[in-house]
Amino acid sequence: MEWRDEGVILSVRRHGETSAIAEILTARHGRALGLVRGGRSKTQRPVLQAGNTVHAVWRARLEEQLGTFVLEPLLLRAGAIMEEPFRLAGLATITGLAQLLPEREPHPRIYDAMRVVLDAVEDDGVWPALLVRWELGLLEELGFGLDLSACAATGRRDNLAFVSPKSGKAVSAEAGMPYRDRLFRLPAFLREQADAPPSDVIEGLRLASYFLERHLFEPRGVRFPEQQDWIIRALAEKPH
Repeated sequence: MEWRDEGVILSVRRHGETSAIAEILTARHGRALGLVRGGRSKTQRPVLQAGNTVHAVWRARLEEQLGTFVLEPLLLRAGAIMEEPFRLAGLATITGLAQLLPEREPHPRIYDAMRVVLDAVEDDGVWPALLVRWELGLLEELGFGLDLSACAATGRRDNLAFVSPKSGKAVSAEAGMPYRDRLFRLPAFLREQADAPPSDVIEGLRLASYFLERHLFEPRGVRFPEQQDWIIRALAEKPH
């Protein structure tokens, strides 16, 4: 069997003395793993870095086998990202979360959105808000999407200001004000075309983190990537 696709490298681990196993999120074949022969060579190591976009050829005798990858670089962004701790934390977060996707199950919307985030990673005023949207999109893709379209209490679609931690639904300012200490604040950039100051991005990350933890991490008994907390702390130090 053989297929060819474009993909973003999520992780790489050593295999034997000279080879590596690469985990890639591809555009049409979903999350896939494969053996890269000679993956630890000087020519392959710069390519086999998380965040790089590659053209992948996957081959195996049977579909259920691990298979082998032949990878060609399309966009090597990892080197520049690794020089910036803030951006590296964003990269580690998005690649770590993408590993929650079922293996070999296509998720083209998640892939395309990941490319949007990574393509904007050199703009620190843009990519954190895009990461929030990507995380909420991941929840939706896996069947745990939030409903931010109307107030859970009144059905109204205007003046939405909060999100219920129980239902994942939006709540209007009027209905939620008496319970505001028990609700998440709904950042403006998630409900309308609006700027995303650091304070709003922090609220968005906390909102996404809560539901990702509840629906995806706790059931698996694994910990949420600590880099997300690092991003929140770094944003808190920026001028609001």
